[in-house]
Amino acid sequence: MTRAELPGADTTSGDMSGADAPGANVPGADMASGDTTSRDTTSGGMSGADVPGANVPGGDMPGGNTAGGDMTGGDMAGALGVTVVGGPTTVLEIGGLRLVVDPTFDPPGEYPFGSVTLTKTAGPALSPADLGRVDAVLLSHDQHPDNLDTLGREFVRAVPVTLSTVEAAARIGVTALPPWWRHDLGDVPVTAVPARHGPPGCERLTGTVTGFVLGGSGGLPTVYVSGDNACLDHVRRIAERFPRIDVAVLFGGAVRTPGLDANLTLDAAGLVEATRILAARHVVAVHCDSWSHFTEDAADVRAAFDAAGMSGRLAPAEPGTRLQLA
Repeated sequence: MTRAELPGADTTSGDMSGADAPGANVPGADMASGDTTSRDTTSGGMSGADVPGANVPGGDMPGGNTAGGDMTGGDMAGALGVTVVGGPTTVLEIGGLRLVVDPTFDPPGEYPFGSVTLTKTAGPALSPADLGRVDAVLLSHDQHPDNLDTLGREFVRAVPVTLSTVEAAARIGVTALPPWWRHDLGDVPVTAVPARHGPPGCERLTGTVTGFVLGGSGGLPTVYVSGDNACLDHVRRIAERFPRIDVAVLFGGAVRTPGLDANLTLDAAGLVEATRILAARHVVAVHCDSWSHFTEDAADVRAAFDAAGMSGRLAPAEPGTRLQLA
C-alpha cells in the first residue's frame, strides 16, 4: 500500500510504505523482538514487548566509557542519558534501553562517492566495544558514509532492531518506518518524522532521510532526533505534532558538497531557530565534526547560541562523555 492510501497519512514526503520495499521489514510485520509498528495517530505512546539487548562487536564492557563512567548504567526514570560519539553518532539511554543514532566507527580516511570524495578527519571517541549492550539503532539514512560507514554497517547487523527509511529497508534489510508511523521499542514509542537533506527538490541527489521523535509517555522525556534535516518547515510541522520537546538532538555542520550550492544540513543559525520553534529545553548539537565537508563546527554552534542568548539550552556534550538530562 502506498502512503497516499493510508487514511490520514502525510503524502508530501513522497515516501512509499514499507510494503512497497522488496525484502524490507515493513510496518505491521511480525518481528522476532516482539516490537510493534503502527501508523501514529496521536502523540501518545503505547506499551510494547521488551526488546532483547544485543552484545555488539566486542561484547558488554562495563566502564568502557572512561570519560563518562559506566556506559552500562541505566537511565533514571524521566531522564535521558546522552553520549556523543563523533559526527552524528550518539548514544541515547531512555526507558531502560540503549539506542545508537547513525553509527559511524571507522578511523579517518577517504570515501569516494560518485564524483566526490568525502574525507573523514577524526575517528570516534568510543568504539563499538565500549558501548556494551545496544538495543536498537535509529538510522536517519544509509546512503552516505558520514551517517553509516563500513564499521557502522557491521554494527547494524549485530543489533536486534534498526529503524530507518523505506529505501534503507530495501537496500540493507532494516525495519522501515515511514513518516508519522510509530514503532514501539519496549515501552519507548519511536515515531518517524519528516526530514529533507538539502533544499527543495534535493531528494534526487541526496536521497530520502528521516528524523525521529521518541518517548513522551509513561514519564519518559520527549526527544527529537533531527537526522540530516535542512528544512525548518519540517521542524514547524513536528512542533505542531509534538508541542513539548524536552531534548532535541540536532544535526548541524552546514554541510556542503560540489554540485549543490546550498547547505545540506542546518547551519548554526538554523539550529538556534529550530530550538526556538521546538521550544526545546535542552539541545545536543551533533554532526558538527570529523568530516571535511562540514563547514561549521561546535565553536560556531556555541557562538550562535551565545549570540541568541540561549547558551543555557545547549548541552555541554563532549565526545565520549555521558550526560544525564532531566
